Amino acid sequence: MNDIAGMVIGMLGSGEMDQLSSQLGVDSASTQKAVGAAVPMLLSALGKNAASPQGAAALLGALRRDHDGSVLDNVSTALSSGSLGQDGAGILGHVLGSKQKKVAAGIGQASGLTGASSGQLLALLAPLVLGSLGKTQREDGLDATGLASLLSGQRAQANAGLGGLAGLLDMDGDGDITDDVVKLGSKLLGGFFGR
Repeated sequence: MNDIAGMVIGMLGSGEMDQLSSQLGVDSASTQKAVGAAVPMLLSALGKNAASPQGAAALLGALRRDHDGSVLDNVSTALSSGSLGQDGAGILGHVLGSKQKKVAAGIGQASGLTGASSGQLLALLAPLVLGSLGKTQREDGLDATGLASLLSGQRAQANAGLGGLAGLLDMDGDGDITDDVVKLGSKLLGGFFGR
């Protein structure tokens, strides 16, 4: 199975992490923890949205129209462009809807970022996640059903690691999610950064 989360996180080397940290005004360790939680959270939300045939078809249309994977050609340049965050803010409105602030607050609680910084990070990561998904869709020739199936697997994988944070997409999520998210972030990032 394709590992979209691993693909996105793998593109964020130390230079890109430093860029993100600088843009957010936080330290690199906090940024890494937040990225480790934010990427699977975005994939889980996309999987939830694509669970219906209409949702999968709408996502496929968006990927074909706007997310061909070219954003991945130079991630560092994309991160420094002002348009990435603007595009991401629009994506988050569709993907997370009214849960956006709650999800950002949860990621912030787990990583030490403020809710505003977490929201900014989510906006910067959303186009990269969709770019990775669009690239995979093209390379594998996925139709709406295939895309939904891929995201179902990604969502199950993300939810297993996200623990309580995954609940923010479906319920009030009033439990303490900090430990689950920090563990997930460390596990995901362990393969990409020195231990």
